[in-house]
Amino acid sequence: MELLDMNSMASSIGVSVAVLRFLLCFVATIPISFLWRFVPSRLGKHIYSAASGAFLSYLSFGFSSNLHFLVPMTIGYASMAIYRPLSGLITFFLGFAYLIGCHVFYMSGDAWKEGGIDSTGALMVLTLKVISCSINYNDGMLKEEGLREAQKKNRLIQRPSLIEYFGYCLCCGSHFAGPVFEMKDYLEWTEEKGIWDVSVKGKRPSPYGATIRAIFQAAICMALYLYLVPQFPLTRFTEPVYQEWGFWKRFGYQYMAGFTARWKYYFIWSISEASIIISGLGFSGWTDETQTKAKWDRAKNVDILGVELAKSAVQIPLFWNIQVSTWLRHYVYERIVKPGKKAGFFQLLATQTVSAVWHGLYPGYIIFFVQSALMIDGSKAIYRWQQAIPPKMAMLRNVLVLINFLYTVLVLNYSSVGFMVLSLHETIVAFKSVYYIGTVIPIAVLLLSYLVPVKPVRPKTRKEE
Repeated sequence: MELLDMNSMASSIGVSVAVLRFLLCFVATIPISFLWRFVPSRLGKHIYSAASGAFLSYLSFGFSSNLHFLVPMTIGYASMAIYRPLSGLITFFLGFAYLIGCHVFYMSGDAWKEGGIDSTGALMVLTLKVISCSINYNDGMLKEEGLREAQKKNRLIQRPSLIEYFGYCLCCGSHFAGPVFEMKDYLEWTEEKGIWDVSVKGKRPSPYGATIRAIFQAAICMALYLYLVPQFPLTRFTEPVYQEWGFWKRFGYQYMAGFTARWKYYFIWSISEASIIISGLGFSGWTDETQTKAKWDRAKNVDILGVELAKSAVQIPLFWNIQVSTWLRHYVYERIVKPGKKAGFFQLLATQTVSAVWHGLYPGYIIFFVQSALMIDGSKAIYRWQQAIPPKMAMLRNVLVLINFLYTVLVLNYSSVGFMVLSLHETIVAFKSVYYIGTVIPIAVLLLSYLVPVKPVRPKTRKEE
């Protein structure tokens, strides 16, 4: 890469040399994942997965990145080998402790805002992978009775070998931006078992059409981001001209700033989707028994239209950073619910807090994820009101659907300012400029839901005469 004129290339697309180097390596995960298909043996595939991931990390972030990655990987494997009954908890707390330490030491959020990049983003993904592996190995000790479906599906009866573990963690650079996947899926994919067993299914899915679609989507996302970002800089929130605008213009700018920032993530996740699809790991089954169309849901990390047109805030985790949302549901949300009890606001807030800490100890992250917990719970309340309306009053139901959509758009884009600017001062300045509307409305909706509790209307069964 030193042979290339990195400075001129970086300046031509408006990024730093470090970011350009990362992007080149990140895009290279597509051909590297493709070549995995031709590695001849299981052992060879594991070695290739680990070696290619480590090499890409070295090119992107330098030698020290692999030393950082070794820490949570060692914690996870050692906990499984030494004390299996608590391997999940040990890896969870020690893995997060090391990640938080790296966030604080490198101040990664500030680096990302200023156009820099470091290995903490990849470390975030890797941390989730080693935690899920340890927890699933812990679950392998438990009896199937009483386990949730996800636990039954992902639990590990035997400890993976060291080379299998390294291949899973660094698989062809998939730790750069995800998606997060399970150790059991990785092993079955490598060993051609389960849905990858051609002898049982009789047909190997072609990944090329889906890969081209993902690459085309990535190109559109990057083009839109590069077009929009100069027009909606985040620095505008603290400039005098922003304060001179009226309420609607300030709120409109917040919406466009959030809308613009999301295309960067859409681009990143589209590239990672292409990489996982072309390797074959992204395959998740067939749409029907005739095996005419393959599904690639395991590779999918975002549904762009689903995010932008979500009818309810509850749907956002189903469409945004999908695999991390799934991880949080399986390894945090569901595991802090007491047996026989239903999950409530506490479980939601605890899960969002874990997500905030995972991103980094910046006030903007904490505020965003606390806000998102309020946003989701408020959206649930609106949905309950909607369901309480008799079916014959369809017009009123549709009005509440529209209200929930507008509520989601308003609160999501208001809250996302904190996620983007990170600092407490800039977040408060932006929130204050629109009179804290995105905080006041969810709280008002939740208070109203307690004052006006409702029960869904169930249609009565009519007896036949």
